[in-house]
Amino acid sequence: EAQLVESGGGLVQPGGSLRLSCAASGFTFSECAMSWVRQAPGKGLEWVSAIDSGGGRIYYAESVKGRFTISRDNAKNTVYLQLNSLKPEDTAMYYCAAGMFTGFCRRDPDDYNYWGQGTQVTVSS
Repeated sequence: EAQLVESGGGLVQPGGSLRLSCAASGFTFSECAMSWVRQAPGKGLEWVSAIDSGGGRIYYAESVKGRFTISRDNAKNTVYLQLNSLKPEDTAMYYCAAGMFTGFCRRDPDDYNYWGQGTQVTVSS
């Protein structure tokens, strides 16, 4: 059974850091583009970051550029998102998604083959 499991979320003060992980199983992770997508309460999905299957192309939303870093380890079937200099507006449920498509940062949820259950990030003093 294909599965994505996120971890690493939590409560952090403004300016703090977290490292999110997304572990994949049951499918060929190394052939998938990976995205981190977040959803704040009452808002729609926001594509935060994406990385292609080989790690050579990376996308960041303007709202997180310079603060977040995406990476992947295909040997461990895991994608990471390092969150630094966190702000209250970063509070959201963070999901990882895997897509077996050309390109690497599609923003239609239906284009993705697998989604994780999400990990909550709360930034508050």
